[in-house]
Amino acid sequence: MSGRLAIEDVRPKISDRKYPSKAVIGELIPISAQVWREGHDAIAATLTVQGPSNSHIAAKPMHITMRMDRYDVDTQHAFFIPDVQGLWTFRVEAWSDPMQTWRHAVIKKIEAGQTAEQLYNDLEHGANLFEQAASQVTAKTQREALLAVAKELRASDEPLRTRVAPGLSAEVLEILHDHPVRELLTRGEEHQVYVERRGALVNSWYELFPRSTGGWDADGNPVHGTFATTAAALKRVARMGFDTVYFPPIHPIGEINRKGRNNSLTPEPSDVGSPWAIGSAAGGHDSVHPALGTLDDFKKLLKVAKELHLEVALDLALQAAPDHPWAQTHREFFTELADGTIAYAENPPKKYQDIYPLNFDNDPEGIYREIYRVVKFWVDLGVTTFRVDNPHTKPANFWQWLIAKIHEVNPNVIFLAEAFTRPARLYGLAKAGFSQSYSYFTWKITKQELREFGEQIALMSDVCRPNLFVNTPDILHASLQYGGRAMFAIRAALAATLSPLWGVYSGYELYEHEAVHAGSEEYLDSEKYELRPRDYERALAEGNSLEPFITLLNTIRRKHPALQQLRQIHFHRTANDRILAYTKVDPVTGDAILVVINLDPQHVQETVVELDMSKIGQHHDATFEAHDLVTDKQFPWAERTFVRLDPTADVAHILALPKVSGAALSDIRKRNIQGYRP
Repeated sequence: MSGRLAIEDVRPKISDRKYPSKAVIGELIPISAQVWREGHDAIAATLTVQGPSNSHIAAKPMHITMRMDRYDVDTQHAFFIPDVQGLWTFRVEAWSDPMQTWRHAVIKKIEAGQTAEQLYNDLEHGANLFEQAASQVTAKTQREALLAVAKELRASDEPLRTRVAPGLSAEVLEILHDHPVRELLTRGEEHQVYVERRGALVNSWYELFPRSTGGWDADGNPVHGTFATTAAALKRVARMGFDTVYFPPIHPIGEINRKGRNNSLTPEPSDVGSPWAIGSAAGGHDSVHPALGTLDDFKKLLKVAKELHLEVALDLALQAAPDHPWAQTHREFFTELADGTIAYAENPPKKYQDIYPLNFDNDPEGIYREIYRVVKFWVDLGVTTFRVDNPHTKPANFWQWLIAKIHEVNPNVIFLAEAFTRPARLYGLAKAGFSQSYSYFTWKITKQELREFGEQIALMSDVCRPNLFVNTPDILHASLQYGGRAMFAIRAALAATLSPLWGVYSGYELYEHEAVHAGSEEYLDSEKYELRPRDYERALAEGNSLEPFITLLNTIRRKHPALQQLRQIHFHRTANDRILAYTKVDPVTGDAILVVINLDPQHVQETVVELDMSKIGQHHDATFEAHDLVTDKQFPWAERTFVRLDPTADVAHILALPKVSGAALSDIRKRNIQGYRP
């Protein structure tokens, strides 16, 4: 409780306002609060929002009258849509609503048969309230409308109901909603929302190794790629509709303890090593591998990417090979063992003899300063996105400091946390400032798992934005190893529609599925340890590529705002556990998408989809046409509709539904999920 009136359970509130909640430009941000008082007098609330000085809508405080929940009179709702990046603030203000109290009392008394003489004091009090309201309004027509109500309430020669009717009209109620009479004003605490550019929420990623773009020589041997060959490869990535192309580390690779093919400890002289073993005599984190080219060549690559409307994301791996310059000039950055050697990385039973992890406790000031210098070096070159390797193995307060400091230089920089870890650490890193996060999507396979996952990511959208990668160089899930080609399409369709952020590691479109051994999620002949050129064009020409379907998914995502938001998803009932159905509705435009997907890559599955029609703005007995964006066919839909999906043809329906409007859209805008406590 914060004053004369009670203001409680304000949402969003992250860790008791310790961290700002997340949003992007153009995103509808739902705000709710429980507001109550003693007695029977009406209570209302105002949302006060202020944005950065360059905002067109909230450079000065913006006051939005909140609306009472249809199902819970103690809960008030409002929303705002930020138009610029930066730190926004909001507070909820509760106030006694004498107008609503007056209306309620007068209506009840008239319905009870009381006369105008008996209601003299009520009518005069009402007239005074409308005059007070008129004094607050600047628009002449609105002011005159309110004064006319006051005059009519005092018109003793008119019938009682005629005198009262103007004060109850929709026109007047709308004016009062925007210009309320407020008494006993109680101000709540200030909350923060950090607004980033839209790419922090709506983005499709494609991962490729620049060194694998060189093709083959005349003898069929792989040729080390360069920034020039990588630039040529970007045309295909752009053609598939991706927004961001992510490169694993492009720095010099260590020679000492270099790993061979398939993580062998006995490399051949020609083995190229792991890009994550960063640093050699050729330089460290602020250098590029000589075989790829020069920094000038990298700048040319950035220019090509920009022309293709692609953003380049670099890997930020805070570790070093034994021959990294830091190992000679900054031994204090590492852990030195009793025998005088530097400890290499371990994740028992895994050992990474070619990598030294940083120790942030020996010289935190020196490490902070050096890493900031490195990141700013790349930002100054034009890089505005970083995929951060294993951030959960570094102190969270370091990330909070680094990200905030980089954003002071360039607020457009996006940081993606590659942290497959427990929820507390996953969400903790997101609170610390990471724009996006990897998730456990890769391991969510069953209908129940996917439903729980989808509901959870929507629930936590003020805290964390999950980027759903279907695969990574480290993760080849068993479902892809044994599920056949249809499983690749299934997983892509799920990732591209469950979240506005999704990602693909190259080779996925070629159905690469062989593991290094049974029970492993490591690829056979992993690209982490060798060059792996691919003939994408040949596969496409021969019909052995998922590229057309991936391109279609990205096209659908770009055209439909429903798939560009994270806050709203609803799962619908299907009796068949191998068929999943869910709708997403954009709270701004009302754009609505229904996804019905066969989770079984081997067999035809059938079911009746039972739509909760209220969630898509339809009456329970309505019928409507739905446009399947996969097949470009029209289908009639109703509350109960039979579906049959053959994985050899189409693994999913992605259906554009009639737009949602009215009360249904208003309910979606609230997004007041029970139990939501970020």
